[in-house]
Amino acid sequence: MISLEQAVVARLESHGERFEILVDPDKAALIRQGENVNLEDAVAALFVFENASKTDKASDESLKKAFETTDFATIAEKIIKKGEIHLTSEQRKEMIEKKRSQVITFISRNSINPQTKLPHPPKRIEMAMEEARVSIDPFKHVDEQVKDVIKALRPILPIKFAEMRFAVRIPANYAPKAYGEIASSTTLEKEEWQRDGSWICVCRIPAGIQEEFYDMINRLSKGDGEVKILGQD
Repeated sequence: MISLEQAVVARLESHGERFEILVDPDKAALIRQGENVNLEDAVAALFVFENASKTDKASDESLKKAFETTDFATIAEKIIKKGEIHLTSEQRKEMIEKKRSQVITFISRNSINPQTKLPHPPKRIEMAMEEARVSIDPFKHVDEQVKDVIKALRPILPIKFAEMRFAVRIPANYAPKAYGEIASSTTLEKEEWQRDGSWICVCRIPAGIQEEFYDMINRLSKGDGEVKILGQD
């Protein structure tokens, strides 16, 4: 459990009554996004309050009426997912900036400018988001927000999500070590070990990380790897 000093109030009003628990804002955000978080790591006390600031506990009768149970874990999860989480202005600002950075990184890595076939630099995406006055929800998962952000950016930036397909050949001296990293960093469509010990594959990557991909192949093969662009999806 977290300390009381780190906790904020999560509140849900139901059946004419108020129910509050004390939570870690970051871990509560993860729970709201569907992440698997140990509930005891996300709360400061295993009690449901009707007024947390006064430490007035909710009665079993009111809990059963509103939640049909007195089980803390079941009730706490509902309060976190459906209620309001009261952040300080500093906490909200910090969480929004963190989530904004995650959204920008995701868009930069997975999209391109369809006119140039090149990814937009993160700074360009950030400036476009400011121009479009994009709002970021600190409690929503990145995947949930990207669609709305892209919609807001399209009048300002030519942008689309795309993947690149490559054929890759790694010489025998480097193939065994390179295989695992390439396989975990890309989506493999085909692969084959050659008689000379070299390894070839056809793989897909997000279009925005082409330079990182080339750098990885060069690093793993000491510059002797071969890469051929097969197309863009």
